[in-house]
Amino acid sequence: MQEPLEAYCHVGLVHPMAFPDCLGGEGPILETLSQIATDTFFSAVEVSWIKDPKVRSQAADVLATSGLEVIFAAQPAFLQQNLSLCDLDADKRKAAVAEGKQLIDQAYELGAALMAVPSGADPGEADRPKAAELLVESLKELCGYAQEQAEERMLSISLENFDRDIDKRQLVGPTKEAAEIAEKVWGECSNFGLTIDLSHLPQLNERIDETALAAVDHLIHVHIGNCVIADTDHAAYGDKHPRFDVSGGAVGTEEVRRFLEALIYAGYFKRNTPTTMPVVSFEVRPAEGESPELVIANAKRTLAHAWARL
Repeated sequence: MQEPLEAYCHVGLVHPMAFPDCLGGEGPILETLSQIATDTFFSAVEVSWIKDPKVRSQAADVLATSGLEVIFAAQPAFLQQNLSLCDLDADKRKAAVAEGKQLIDQAYELGAALMAVPSGADPGEADRPKAAELLVESLKELCGYAQEQAEERMLSISLENFDRDIDKRQLVGPTKEAAEIAEKVWGECSNFGLTIDLSHLPQLNERIDETALAAVDHLIHVHIGNCVIADTDHAAYGDKHPRFDVSGGAVGTEEVRRFLEALIYAGYFKRNTPTTMPVVSFEVRPAEGESPELVIANAKRTLAHAWARL
């Protein structure tokens, strides 16, 4: 492309995945967040739960000063606590929604425009219709709460789909089903949409072009990452988000190029999103012994090369 990528979107990075010591809401959050904030390659960052209110307040100051577009990644909190917005157990679903509301409060404190959530565990084929109904109810409740808490800027809730039978084993799931859920929620809640992740497509056995078109009516957020699915003995097998072009990986420069091309064709970069521009974020995680800085540099080069080949 002749125009720079920055003319089309904000490039972001999922902070707790790039620096996994922060995945639990603790760790060197301020130091690593500042490292991203001073890297002008990025114009967006995805932060997650921060347990210490003092650290959270300091992080909010870093983000406000940096000028970065902020997205709140609620997935680690839900997944690590085994919380499900589609739980068939009423008390457990209520607890998941309550946690979601607390995370919405954190998202507002950090200045986020969007909060991404997972659906919850797949209960099995027989119970999927009921779980889907419960998920819709939960998402509407979270969207309503976000509307109630809004002051200057309203937070949007975004549902991210995952694999159903490899690693995360979530209800949602196939992108077509994610779009069906989105249609039901969006009918009542304008502050709702979908997140799709390139690394999840091989795990769902979905084609890049078909996924982009299936999701685009409600697409408000995008991740780019890699996965390993061909070798079950590989250390990065499943939804581990290894660096691009890792041995056995399903996503490299060519797949990123095709994904960007599909997003352009589907019209994602022209969509009105909760963020000031559409966001494309790297979700990459260093393997044991790998440097986060090198893995981030790898991702930046992969994106630059993919864009240059469009």
